[in-house]
Amino acid sequence: QVQLVESGGGLVQPGGSLRLSCAASGFAFSIGWFRQAPGKEREGVSCIGSTYGRTRYLDSVEGRFTISRDNAKNTVYLQMHSLKSENTGVYYCATGRDCTSVPHSTSYHNWGQGTQVTVSS
Repeated sequence: QVQLVESGGGLVQPGGSLRLSCAASGFAFSIGWFRQAPGKEREGVSCIGSTYGRTRYLDSVEGRFTISRDNAKNTVYLQMHSLKSENTGVYYCATGRDCTSVPHSTSYHNWGQGTQVTVSS
């Protein structure tokens, strides 16, 4: 079974940046990033395909977030710029079969433990 470990979360001021990492024990999958804010459902933020590296983004993060993968390190990154308070939440990564649309949690598996991102002044 694939294991995923997220890291890189923290406290950042509005307008700041963070880079999240998702390290995987295996890598022949699409990887999705999700955010779960307190009291809300888990929401797909971005994904990246396994073969051609196709990417998809939630509209609200398009142009501010960039997803990438380093196959040699079995790691997917989510670079986040111009962070806003509404980006606060626990960020999870998970594996999926493909990345043809903004990820939905029902299509993803092998969830990591999550990393907390707090955007606050």
